[in-house]
Amino acid sequence: MMFDPYASQRAMRQMRRAAMQRGVIAALDIGTYKIAAVVLKLDPSANALDEPGIGNMAGQAAFRVIGAGTTRSSGVRYGEVSAMAETERAIRTALQAAQKMAQARVDHVMVCLSGGNVRSYGLAGEIALEEPVVTENDIARVMAACDMPDFGAGRDVLHAQPINFALDHRTGLSDPRGQTGRDLACDMHLVTVDTSLIQNICNALKRCDVELAGIASSAYVSGMSALVEDEQELGAACVDLGAGTSSVSIFMKKHMIYADCVRMGGSHVTSDISKGLQVDFATAERIKTVHGGVQATSMDDREMIELTGDSGDWDKDRRRVSRAELIGIMRPRIEEILEEVRARLDAAGFNHLPSQQVVLTGGAAQVPGLDGLAARIFGQQVRLGRPVRVRGLPQAASGQAFSSVVGLSLLATHPQDEWWDFEMPVENYPARSLKRAVKWFKDNW
Repeated sequence: MMFDPYASQRAMRQMRRAAMQRGVIAALDIGTYKIAAVVLKLDPSANALDEPGIGNMAGQAAFRVIGAGTTRSSGVRYGEVSAMAETERAIRTALQAAQKMAQARVDHVMVCLSGGNVRSYGLAGEIALEEPVVTENDIARVMAACDMPDFGAGRDVLHAQPINFALDHRTGLSDPRGQTGRDLACDMHLVTVDTSLIQNICNALKRCDVELAGIASSAYVSGMSALVEDEQELGAACVDLGAGTSSVSIFMKKHMIYADCVRMGGSHVTSDISKGLQVDFATAERIKTVHGGVQATSMDDREMIELTGDSGDWDKDRRRVSRAELIGIMRPRIEEILEEVRARLDAAGFNHLPSQQVVLTGGAAQVPGLDGLAARIFGQQVRLGRPVRVRGLPQAASGQAFSSVVGLSLLATHPQDEWWDFEMPVENYPARSLKRAVKWFKDNW
């Protein structure tokens, strides 16, 4: 299946609307450690906004979770498909568990991705208005006027959102339609990923007999879920520490203005424990979960951890190590991940924002003491973020590891306007140019 970004995104948006009319849609988080699925029951008659504004959550619908299922991920590395048959089985298992709990069949699925070498661009465009009052067509024209960066072959647009409008140099407008002016300018945020990742996900879902009704970056949906409203408005960074990747997003004025991804996560910590203590991966994961930490105290020298094995060598299979030794293995890798995240935030100009809150979420953020270590590395205010409460969500699926799938549920029912929601003539799609995409938020805020 070829993925033409504009036609496919429009088709998926139509499928999402059809699913909302039917009342049932699923959200699927395909991660390196686990695959999580939730089934949402929608009430399309409960629209909160009759006239959705640009960038607002268009067509808001009330919903509740009626089914949830998780399974150990298989055939996924660094958030990307490495073995199609195994990935298909794992997706099918998670979806079947969610459908069984929901007692409903699901035909349409929205997916969030954490791999694919996410890249972020800030674009700007400006037009002279033909009529004094801004119309829907003017919005389409100003988006088409944005200079498109040359992001290379084998890359596709995942998100393309208008994040700021200026009318005759009055900036900070969220929806200029109906206002009077002469010149209209637009700032847009563009996120691209590898085409192969999207094609592989499409193929895996096709083999599971479900239709793809939307695709999103986990950096985006984790931020929607873990950041509170004030943080999204004033400016904050969300760091989703997964098993294979750590997704980074920056929000401002309730829009994502930057996204990136570090190809390191919790499984790298587990791998270090496995090698350092010479235990198998499953044992290392259990030790990390039960005894892990990043801040050693004098007590940790005396707290001993029993190691068991089945190699047949009695001395090797019956060993004890101190918790301090375990922390000594975990801390350097966690520091390396957080330092890499900080480098991405610095490159994005995060220190230019008025508010510099950092929110950590994701399964790997559950290590005790991580927020204190992160505060020292980032030099900012850091807190641990849990996903917002959603009606019907089981207690077992309300932890930090489920931020992505909860955020995807919010996006499924409260979608933000994207480029392809406006009727642009095909010839008016932004032409590729080699002009460097400006970090627009440095200039505007």
